[in-house]
Amino acid sequence: MARLFNQTQNKELLSGLKVADSAWLRLKGLLGTRELASDEALWIHACNSIHTFFMNYPIDCVFLDSKMRVRSLVPDVVPNRVVWPQWGATSVVELKSGRIRDLGLQVGDQLNVGS
Repeated sequence: MARLFNQTQNKELLSGLKVADSAWLRLKGLLGTRELASDEALWIHACNSIHTFFMNYPIDCVFLDSKMRVRSLVPDVVPNRVVWPQWGATSVVELKSGRIRDLGLQVGDQLNVGS
């Protein structure tokens, strides 16, 4: 698993970043999972919108552009909802609900991924 850092705030955000970079992993997303831990997230490549159909828990969504800058934040997306395409986003990080607030994420923050 990878680590997600907020370069703008100079801090590690989480240590359990899973990467969905294949068609199958992007399609599957978080389906079939029970809940995310506070230090876990899923980074879905080539994605600017999501849905939570068939999920059992809410999530926070951090939409990123191609340079890993935060383009938009969508907190507390409950099951059976759609988050429509976010302008300028090329990927999304799905976090446990409430983590956007807890981590102090803001539009414009520069994120990066490391090991």
